[in-house]
Amino acid sequence: MQTVETFFENLWQQYTEINPQAHAIHALLEARGELVVNDHVALRTFNTQKLGINRLATIFESMGYINRGSYDFTAKQLNAYHFEHGENPNHPKVFISELITESFSEQLQSIVQRIDAEVADDEVMEPDFLYTGRPWSLDFSEYIQLLQESEYAAWTAAFGYRANHFTVSINHLTTFFSIEALNQFILDNGFAMNESGGLIKGSPEQLLEQSSTMAPMVNLAFNDVNHLVPSCFYEFAKRYPMDSGRLYQGFIAASADKIFESTNTKK
Repeated sequence: MQTVETFFENLWQQYTEINPQAHAIHALLEARGELVVNDHVALRTFNTQKLGINRLATIFESMGYINRGSYDFTAKQLNAYHFEHGENPNHPKVFISELITESFSEQLQSIVQRIDAEVADDEVMEPDFLYTGRPWSLDFSEYIQLLQESEYAAWTAAFGYRANHFTVSINHLTTFFSIEALNQFILDNGFAMNESGGLIKGSPEQLLEQSSTMAPMVNLAFNDVNHLVPSCFYEFAKRYPMDSGRLYQGFIAASADKIFESTNTKK
């Protein structure tokens, strides 16, 4: 069984290979003397019996993680859970979402069913499954068909299993004291940011502020062609204390809904 540390090291390596902007921002922060701490990672999947949250959750539960909250995203037809480590609060939180496939057309459901069928039952339970990438075949025309109904479905089908994003914990930074200052630093260094719903999602009153880069385009291989599509992004989160004095550890559904749009195709 792999350790939590090894899991996130492997996940980070795979993530930065396709999203070098995260590595570049991480390096810029380290150059300022920062020790970058990861607040959480997010993964996407489909709500099939084989690939759904409950199945993927067992991988994290085997590493000591516990389900700490559920979220509904009605507009995008998603469910999500967030997990925290039961013994070590310093381990990153995990946010897993899944597409409610039955809410979409028969064409979309047919593609997802075919995708699901190409994954072996025992493959999902392998320790490295969540950073194996796309374990199924996909034509570019199928990607476009999914994209017409759901950006989330298209991204998940194209990229498979990897971190959709890692998240810098602003609370652990020592040279930035506000999300506004960090955002300006990111912009000043030439990175595009997600402005859907405003540059900053959430508020101190909601106990969580978030922002994120826009996912850069990558030349992704499909069965029949290579094509530029939005990849992964980097998030930044600042948490505020609850009445107990402990930092809020959950997520704000309305904010997360806008963060999802960091992988939208640029127009």
